[in-house]
Amino acid sequence: MTSYSSDSDNDFAPKSKLLGRQRPIHSVLGGGRVADILLWRDKRFSAAILIAVAVMWFLFEVVDYTFVTLLCHVSITTMLIVFIWSAGADIFGWTPPSIPKDILQDTTFEDVASILHKKFNNFLSIFHFVACGNDAKLFFLAIISLYILSVFGNYISTLNLLFFGLLCVETLPFLYEKYEEEVDDIAYKLKRQMRKMCRKFNADFLGKIPRGTSKERKQK
Repeated sequence: MTSYSSDSDNDFAPKSKLLGRQRPIHSVLGGGRVADILLWRDKRFSAAILIAVAVMWFLFEVVDYTFVTLLCHVSITTMLIVFIWSAGADIFGWTPPSIPKDILQDTTFEDVASILHKKFNNFLSIFHFVACGNDAKLFFLAIISLYILSVFGNYISTLNLLFFGLLCVETLPFLYEKYEEEVDDIAYKLKRQMRKMCRKFNADFLGKIPRGTSKERKQK
């Protein structure tokens, strides 16, 4: 009988944050304007972005708009609204239309570029580490995962994938911050369960594979 008493060695170990995170989620996301938007600190702006993304997806995927056609129609509609507004300003005493000098602050673009730059460099370093074969298990896991993703990619359009990705970016950080303790607890339990399964697999299957000593392997 094989004993799995080691499975519960870490039962009383301190629970770690999701993905080994040490800093608050707001700091991980950059701690600036972008982090405020993703965590819904500015609810109006975050909701406006989410609605705009949903409308764009509806127009492209359901209504079958092309980008050029949609851009032209939006420009025509905007010009008509500005023209009517400008023409009626003198008659009805409205405030004349004006374009704000800064629609978005420069820091917003800097925050986005900084986060993308850090994430891309981090991805390249991990990719290089795995591709060089420094971790054999992670190498084969990455190959299998990418192949499975490529198979599913045949049945998912780029637009749907982009919309789903943006939807996750807009909602998952906010939901995680709101239910952080519950998510960390579930992730911790899943991590423990996966370790138990790996130990059982090693004991029941890999451990029973006969292996010769290093001397015998060299002589062969």
